[in-house]
Amino acid sequence: MNVTVTTNTSWFSRIASSFAGVIIGIILIPVCIWALSWNEGRAVQTERSLTEGAGAVVTVPNTAVTPGNEGKLVHTTGPLVIAEPLTDTEYGVTAPGVRLTRTAEMYQWVENSKSETRTKLGGGEETVTTYSYAREWRSEPVDSSGFKQAGHDNPPMSIQSNEVKAPSGTLGAFTVRENVLDSLSDAQPVALGSQEAAIRAAIGDRAAQISGNTINFGANPTTPAIGDTRISYTAVPTGPISVVGAQQGDTFASYQAKAGDQILLVSRGEETAAAMFKTAQDNNRILTWAIRIGGIFGLMIGFGMIMAPIGVLLDVLPFLGSIARLGTGIFGFVLAIVVGFVTIAIAWIAVRPILSIVLISIAVGAFVLFAVYGKKKDKARAAEAAPAPA
Repeated sequence: MNVTVTTNTSWFSRIASSFAGVIIGIILIPVCIWALSWNEGRAVQTERSLTEGAGAVVTVPNTAVTPGNEGKLVHTTGPLVIAEPLTDTEYGVTAPGVRLTRTAEMYQWVENSKSETRTKLGGGEETVTTYSYAREWRSEPVDSSGFKQAGHDNPPMSIQSNEVKAPSGTLGAFTVRENVLDSLSDAQPVALGSQEAAIRAAIGDRAAQISGNTINFGANPTTPAIGDTRISYTAVPTGPISVVGAQQGDTFASYQAKAGDQILLVSRGEETAAAMFKTAQDNNRILTWAIRIGGIFGLMIGFGMIMAPIGVLLDVLPFLGSIARLGTGIFGFVLAIVVGFVTIAIAWIAVRPILSIVLISIAVGAFVLFAVYGKKKDKARAAEAAPAPA
């Protein structure tokens, strides 16, 4: 059953909220500018550090640890070996690997909402929110105390997720510790069928059904009831790996590059040092662009919040407010592009002046095009408003 709630917000309340949003926008814009500047500095430092590391790295065999390489940036490959299998003693599950992860879930009520808002004549807003309820498996407890409709109560979650990690392993003559092991992922499901006896001995008289990589606690796994729980297991496998790091005794530590970053690269399979550094450089570029896009999007939000009162004030006649929001939205987008590109360009002036010039040119061009477009629109409106000749 769905529940519908209608709320009304007066024009004056909306004006007050929009001016409060202006303050947030004024704070958000310099934060985004700082984030964009920091990101460019981080990107340059990481690129230089990786370039430095690629020129200093020495590939060594894993069969022996050479004392002469102490403190140097070394690269080696080979099979990762973990001496003992990992065990979740609480449920009797054992698996070989780097990490054994237990994921606990409970079947519970989840509240979903969908809202539709319309602006009314006079500037007020009416929001109609529809709440619906569904049963889902969730790994985190859902607090049902705030649900709009009673009768959808979730019990406390009785089982928690957990992780068992190998403290160390070996890569030939080298010892591999957590700083390397934690970088490995690609978890695989753990089949539990062959471990049923150990599992039942661990859980005692609790009723459970074991299937695939899951232990179900409930009367019927195919038709679960609210409060039923289940746990599933995955393990990060061993296998061939490649490591680039500072040789420290018989293990690996982060290498401090003169450019500023610490370097410790880990990958699956037997990869060359060149391939590992290329992947790291590619990942640095992806992260740089992700933060750039996020920063420019944040600038758009900030400028939009600063100009939001214009649309709200004109919402006395809703169509005027819609027109105003379209215009301020376009202007906010142009401002975000201009400010974002100029910020990025300034950060790169000392390193890549040509790139800086291109970015500034794009920013100026975008602003000029917007200004020219605005003037043409103003002239067109003036022509339409002019009286016809007698």
